[in-house]
Amino acid sequence: MYGEVDRHANGGAARTAWDLGANGIKNREQTIKEEKFSKPIRNPQTGQGESMSSGVVIAESGEVTIPSFRVLGARIHAVQIPDVLRIVDHWINERKGVHIVCQTGMHGASEAVSHPKLREMINDADLNNPDGAPMTWLARLHGFKHVKRRAYGPEVMGTLLRETGPKYKHFFYGNRVSEELGRMLTRKYGTRVVGTYPLPIWPLPEAEKVKIAEVIEAAAPDIVWVGLGAPRQEGFMFDFRSRLTVPVLIGVGAAFDFHAGKLKQAPSWMQENGLEWFYRFAHEPKRLWRRYLVNGPIFVWNVGLELAGLKKFS
Repeated sequence: MYGEVDRHANGGAARTAWDLGANGIKNREQTIKEEKFSKPIRNPQTGQGESMSSGVVIAESGEVTIPSFRVLGARIHAVQIPDVLRIVDHWINERKGVHIVCQTGMHGASEAVSHPKLREMINDADLNNPDGAPMTWLARLHGFKHVKRRAYGPEVMGTLLRETGPKYKHFFYGNRVSEELGRMLTRKYGTRVVGTYPLPIWPLPEAEKVKIAEVIEAAAPDIVWVGLGAPRQEGFMFDFRSRLTVPVLIGVGAAFDFHAGKLKQAPSWMQENGLEWFYRFAHEPKRLWRRYLVNGPIFVWNVGLELAGLKKFS
C-alpha cells in the first residue's frame, strides 16, 4: 500500500542527565550541503500543533504523523533532512519513550526481503529515512514530489551535529572510531559528548548487554548514535529499546568512519546523481561487489515486479 501515513504516539518517562567535556583534535571539514528548514505552520485542521510542507504533522498531543510509502514491503518515510531534525528535536524535548531512527536504502530493502525479522524491525521504526537515491526516485513516483534529495545517514548525522552544536548530549556506540569521532566533533561543532563505546564483541552476551545499558544510562544522553552497520544496528536498537530511557537511537553505520575521516565520500556531483554506489564499489570492490553487482540488479527487478503489481512483498 502506497502513500501511507504513520502516527507515532509517545509514552515513557523523563530522566536527569550530566555532561562530560572532552578535548578535540582537528580533522578535515566534511562537505555537507546546506538545507533550509521546512517552515512550520499551524495545523489547518485543528488550528493547533505544527505541520510542515512535507506533510509531517506534530499534533498538540505530541503525536507525530509522517507520510510513507513501501519498497519491497519495507516502509520508507517521505522526509527530508530538515523534517528529520525537527522530529528528533520534538522527541528529545518531549522525553516520552525511546524512538528508533533507521536509514534504509537499496541494500537494507533488499536484505529485508530475505530476512523477515529485519523487515519487521524496519517497519516498526519510529522514523525510517530514505537513505539512497533510488528511494528518492521511488518516493516521487509514489506522489511525494517534495522528496528532492535523500536523507542520507552521514548527511543526517553531519547536519544535525553542525546545526545543533552543544544543544544535545550525544553517545557514540559500536564503532572502532567512536572515541576519536567524539573528540573531533567536540572540537569541530562544540558537540557535548557524554560517552563512547567501541566496537563490541558480536553477538553480544547478556552480561555485555547489561554493562552497555548501564554505561549509557549513567551518561544520560539525548541521542545514541549506533555505528554497527545494517542489520546489526537495527537489532541492537530494538533490543535496547526496552533497556534504555534515551529519547532517540539513530543507526547510521559507516557515517562514523566518514566523519572521522577514515573513509572518503564520493564527490558531491556523484552523490547528487545517484552514483555514489559506483564510487564506493571502486574503492571497496572485495567487500561491496555482491551488494552492487548481484543484489543491485535483483533489487531493480523486484521493484519492477512490485510496481507492475505482479508480485507483493509483505
